[in-house]
Amino acid sequence: MFYVVKYAGTFGYIKPWTAVRDSETFSQQFLTPSIIEGMEKKLFPEMLEHPGKILKIKRHRLNYMGLSAQQERTWSKAEVVKTVEKKKYRLRELSILTRNVMLEPNLYLAFLEKTDAEHAFSQHICLCRNEDVLLPEELLTIYEEEEFDQIEGFELLFREAGEGFKVGHNRFAFGDSMFGELKVIGNPIRQPNAF
Repeated sequence: MFYVVKYAGTFGYIKPWTAVRDSETFSQQFLTPSIIEGMEKKLFPEMLEHPGKILKIKRHRLNYMGLSAQQERTWSKAEVVKTVEKKKYRLRELSILTRNVMLEPNLYLAFLEKTDAEHAFSQHICLCRNEDVLLPEELLTIYEEEEFDQIEGFELLFREAGEGFKVGHNRFAFGDSMFGELKVIGNPIRQPNAF
């Protein structure tokens, strides 16, 4: 039996670990082990005593309604030296990045304990950035795991090294590589008025 908290928000962006100042970046559509662990530690601060472990969140699912291209003006890391009237100036160039953010993401977090789900339901979470706030919308009781598997969306099944594909480095486990297998259930891009 799962107790599932459905969170919903207006938009969200999950930066892929491979994106380093790309001129155009699409939001990653799955949550890595370190992101799920970060959410767990935000919801349950007592879990900070267990770095590198996810103990309360048992499953998750993410879906959304589409992507929207947003432009952002950024400073480059490199400095450029320009000479104007015999004076040297150190400047950092400006550039414009395009980020494709998720619109109206829904995130489902599954817990085994009802008290954990109720505690999580009383709080907000963020996908990755502080401005990507998701608020609790619904508390569901799901009796069979097969019922949870009918919620459409993306879920990364966490794997060991050599299984699945690399999804980044875990900031809670000294930068260890993380691996996973992407599970896509139904159509993760919701239509208006869909579950």
